[in-house]
Amino acid sequence: MTSSAASYNRIRIGSAPDSWGVWFPDDPRQVPWQRFLDEVARAGYEWIELGPYGYLPTDPARLAEETSARGLKVSAGTVFTGLHHGPAVWEKTWAHVADIAALTRAMGADHLVVIPSFWRDDKTGEVLEDRTLTPEQWRHLTAQTERLGQEVGDRFGLRIVVHPHADTHIDSEENVGRFLDGTDPDLVSLCLDTGHYAYCGGDSVKLIETYGERIGYLHLKQVDPEILAEVVANEVPFGPAVARGVMCEPPAGVPALEPVLAAAQRLDAELFAIVEQDMYPCPPDRPFPIAERTRRFLRSCGA
Repeated sequence: MTSSAASYNRIRIGSAPDSWGVWFPDDPRQVPWQRFLDEVARAGYEWIELGPYGYLPTDPARLAEETSARGLKVSAGTVFTGLHHGPAVWEKTWAHVADIAALTRAMGADHLVVIPSFWRDDKTGEVLEDRTLTPEQWRHLTAQTERLGQEVGDRFGLRIVVHPHADTHIDSEENVGRFLDGTDPDLVSLCLDTGHYAYCGGDSVKLIETYGERIGYLHLKQVDPEILAEVVANEVPFGPAVARGVMCEPPAGVPALEPVLAAAQRLDAELFAIVEQDMYPCPPDRPFPIAERTRRFLRSCGA
C-alpha cells in the first residue's frame, strides 16, 4: 500500500460527532462530549469538526485544552441556513453564524460547513415548503450565499463550504450544478458529502472531475443501496431513513471511497476528508468499533 499512501498525501482524514450519533447540542440519547473526544482520538483520528454548536464546550480556552490534551485539532464548524428566503432572514442567519464562526476561528480552523435548510422535517416528515425552488428563490439562495461567504471571510477569515444534503434544495446533480454555476468561485466552495450525494442520485467522482476547482472539503460517507431504494420508493424522510440504517459502515455501501479519494488527490489541493456516518440515534457502545474499523479501512486505501 506504500504507493497508494504516497498518492493521498494531500488529504487529511478526520471524524465528527455525527459518527457518534450526535445531531443536537444536548440529547440524552447521545454520548457525552468527553466520551466522544476520548474515543475519536483512540480510534486514530487527529482532526474533528465541532458538530452541533453547544455539544462541545463553546469556551475556546476550555475546548483548546480538551482537544490538545487528546492530540486533536478542529477542521471546521457547521451552520444551518435558509438563505433562499432572501434578505429578510439575513439578521437571523448571521446571529446563528457569528458565534459558531468565532469559535471555529479561535480553534484555528479555516472552514465553515454550510448546510441548507430542510424542505421537510427530518423527524416527522412534515412538508415545510415546496421541494422545488422558484427562480426568485434561486436568486436569493445564490446571492445570499455569496454574501455569507464574503462576510465570513472578511470578519473571521473563514472559507464557507456548502454541503449538498438530502431533503434540502441543494441535493441532486442538477441542483448542485445549478448552485455552483450561479455562485462566485472566489466566495463559495462545496463540501462534497459522498453519502448525501449518492443518496440523491449523484456521482461523486464525476462531480470532482467536473467542478474540481469548487471542491473545498469532503465528507466521507456511504449509503446502503438496498435501504436507499426502499427509502426513495416510499418517500421516507431523511431522519427515519438514517434510523433504518441508510448510511452504512464502509466499505459495505456506495460510492466506493478509493476512487473518490483518488479523484480528490488529482485536484492537487490540500483537502480535509471527514468521516461522517449518520447514526442518530444509536447505542452508546456502537460508534467506537465502527470508527476504528473505518480508520483502518481508509488507511488500507492509502488515506
